[in-house]
Order: sequence, then structure tokens, then C-alpha cells
Amino acid sequence: MNGDLESLVLSEKQIAEKVKEAAAWLDEKFKDAKTPPLAVSVLKGSVFFFCDLVRAMNTPVELDFMTVSSYGNSAESSGIPKIIMDLSVSVQGRDVILVEDIVDSGHTLVRMRELISGRGAKSFTVVTLFDKPSRRKAPVKADYSCFEVGDDFIVGYGLDYAQQYRSLPYVGVLKPGIYGK
Repeated sequence: MNGDLESLVLSEKQIAEKVKEAAAWLDEKFKDAKTPPLAVSVLKGSVFFFCDLVRAMNTPVELDFMTVSSYGNSAESSGIPKIIMDLSVSVQGRDVILVEDIVDSGHTLVRMRELISGRGAKSFTVVTLFDKPSRRKAPVKADYSCFEVGDDFIVGYGLDYAQQYRSLPYVGVLKPGIYGK
């Protein structure tokens, strides 16, 4: 385990099992889709989950990416999600699967739902690796959540602090002294 972590929260194996369950849930949901859904990764945090998830699916999907930020180098959300990089394809009339790393305050999810729905998506499904309801500021919920986590500051498997720790293959609690809690 990385020396900056206080404790291990989830192992590689635990994550892999939940990713397979999420993929099976999506396969069931979109089994009768006439056209491939558009799977959208919210970069950078969801990229590891996104890749593992779409590879585990049997349903054909098209891929696209967005970069949205509300944290910068802080441990606290600014509450104002900013689109850094937008989609490269139209969502008009499409089933859209938004793949998130974590639903925390809910502000980003609200912004994404408004944006995608406002562009004429046929449906909008949110799959998140982590749900942190204790920090929710907006009344939103993912359609599928792999893990519910407490209020600890977690990193790994895409989750970062100041662009560090994303590549850890597991998830752990970052020591408070690292991020100045």
C-alpha cells in the first residue's frame, strides 16, 4: 500500500467484481437497444472504471469523453462544475451512459444531466463507481452505484488529490496531513 494512505478501502479484486456487476446491469438495461448507447467517461477520474466497465459489457457501445472539473487542486468541491472538454459527437436521440468516478456533492451530476438532456438525449443513465451521500448538496442519485463510501478522502483507481494517486489499482483513505484537512 502507498505510504500516503491511512488505510485500504477496496482491493483490486473487490473493484473488479463490482465492475462486472455494473456491466451486467447495463447489458440487461440496454439488451433491446436498436442502436449502440453512447458511453461517456467523465475524465480524468472515471477513466480506469470506464475502460474496465465497457470492456466487461457484452452490449456494443460507442465511446466519448468529457472533462468536467469542480475541484481543481482542492479537497473540497467548488460547487461550480466547469466543462473543460466537451463531447465530440451529438447526443440527439441517443441513449447516453454517463460513467462517473464518484458522486459527491451532486453538482457535477446535476450539470451533466441538464446538459445532456438539453441536447436531446433519448435517455440518460448514470453509473458511478462511488457514491458519497454524506456530502450531497444537490438532490441527485446515480442509476447504478458500485460502492457507497463514507466521508473519508479516498484516492486510487482514478480518484486523485492534486492529480496524484489516480494510478493506484486499489482505493485507500489519504492521510489527512497530505491534503491539509
